[in-house]
Amino acid sequence: MKQGPPIVEIQTNFGDIQLELFERSAPITVRNFLAYVDKKHYDGTVFHRVIGNFMIQGGGFTQKLLRKKSSPPIKNEAENGLSNKRGTISMARTSLVDSATDQFFINLRNNKFLNNKDHSAENFGYCVFGKVVKGMDVVDKIALAKTIRKGYFQHLPERPIIIKRIVKKR
Repeated sequence: MKQGPPIVEIQTNFGDIQLELFERSAPITVRNFLAYVDKKHYDGTVFHRVIGNFMIQGGGFTQKLLRKKSSPPIKNEAENGLSNKRGTISMARTSLVDSATDQFFINLRNNKFLNNKDHSAENFGYCVFGKVVKGMDVVDKIALAKTIRKGYFQHLPERPIIIKRIVKKR
């Protein structure tokens, strides 16, 4: 009997966010994300970048804003046909196409400009690999957080938004 797509829950100090992961459309990305979940890599990390009406980003920094050691980068699956719509989760990356490791973001609105357009580095896009199925109100509450500049961080929530843990539900 088939269980259906993987479901994970991001447990935060603002509430819980449940995600359905798209393993058929983004198998490498989902496998990578679940490997971090299994290693408890995300436990105690923070949403370190919150930009209202754009996205919330987390997964790579401790509460003391120290960068966590990540696994090697993965192939960018942004060509999977999925769109960076409100409530979807995507992998963060550098300007290099295949540079995503542990950081992810949840779109607060339809961010069509983040979608794959062509093979160039600037237009390759960001891989959507799931969507919020429960807790979008929590995402919206996080989006309202007052942010500050602190060193390298330009949109850091003034009050830490802690990812207590991410657990598999299915």
